[in-house]
Amino acid sequence: MVSDTDLFKDIRPYNDDEVAGAIARLIADDEFIGAIARYRYGGLSRIGGGLVKGLIRLYLTWRWRRVTSVHQVQLEVARFMEKMIAGTTQGVSYSGLEHLDPNTGYLFISNHRDIAMDPAFVNWGLYTHQLNTVRIAIGDNLLRKPCATELMKLNKSFIVKRSAKGPREMMKAFSELSAYLRHSLDEQHSIWIAQKEGRAKDGNDKTDPAILKMFYMEGKKQKIPFNDYISSLNLVPVSISYEYDPGDVAKARELHAKETAGAYEKSEFEDIQSIVQGITGHKGRVHVAFGKPLNTDADNADELAREIDQEIHTNYHLFPSNLLAAGQTVGVNDAERRAFDAHMSQVPAELRERVLAMYARPVLNKG
Repeated sequence: MVSDTDLFKDIRPYNDDEVAGAIARLIADDEFIGAIARYRYGGLSRIGGGLVKGLIRLYLTWRWRRVTSVHQVQLEVARFMEKMIAGTTQGVSYSGLEHLDPNTGYLFISNHRDIAMDPAFVNWGLYTHQLNTVRIAIGDNLLRKPCATELMKLNKSFIVKRSAKGPREMMKAFSELSAYLRHSLDEQHSIWIAQKEGRAKDGNDKTDPAILKMFYMEGKKQKIPFNDYISSLNLVPVSISYEYDPGDVAKARELHAKETAGAYEKSEFEDIQSIVQGITGHKGRVHVAFGKPLNTDADNADELAREIDQEIHTNYHLFPSNLLAAGQTVGVNDAERRAFDAHMSQVPAELRERVLAMYARPVLNKG
């Protein structure tokens, strides 16, 4: 007999009994060890690469020797998050967590500005408020390397098969995903998913109705009305606000290329570079606002998308960077203005208008 867990084996995160094996494969993966060597020990790794890699393997074998469960992996991630927050932000704040019940699984749908940091900051808020962390939806376009798959599935990520081709294959992939979301929520495992595929590069946070139609596929199969099924998912809109986006120039450059050259060709590992940039880059202050669980009357995905957008825009925390970009100065002090001017002075002249528009957009959306 096939268990529910086995039904979703190719997309689900690792279970406790798979953690040790995944860690062993990571430590044996030369590309993974090489990436750590280059990132942490740049010049030294070029001189004595073999020795540095060997020492990293010894250290990780010792460091992770007792990590045999998903919870222990989460504790390792928490230690990393604490250092990252101290080194790249001026503080992270939260609102709305009081609306959440620790014994309920929620479907968190958030705006999408950073590939890794969006779910990471959602998780940090849940973790520091004694709530269970989420299972994270991640596109298979980010899993081109075996070590990336191991890392993501260790960190409670499940796979969205964006590479599915043809109507039949896509329908099968989305139906499986819809069933997996329902299965997770029924077992009180919360989910994080972005409101659209790809980051909002222009700062305009809009929900893609196609994602909401995917949510409903399992309900449609069971002939449950749209609003009843969606309400049963405990859907919570989340607004993630960064005072400064480490990827603002890269996003503006992509938009500029599309407008001036008609297309933008991503380099092979550009998504990985974006992840590293998002983790290591300066973010200023960060605020994550959890909305109330939606009890919707929406009859279709388009109506629901507008409802989610309204919540995300209303709860978005405006920083001085947003206000100044929109030409507003009320409530902004001199130090904040100087910080914004210094940030914008680093932006290439041809991209400044785009970056300003990116920061200003949440002010316009809030109305």
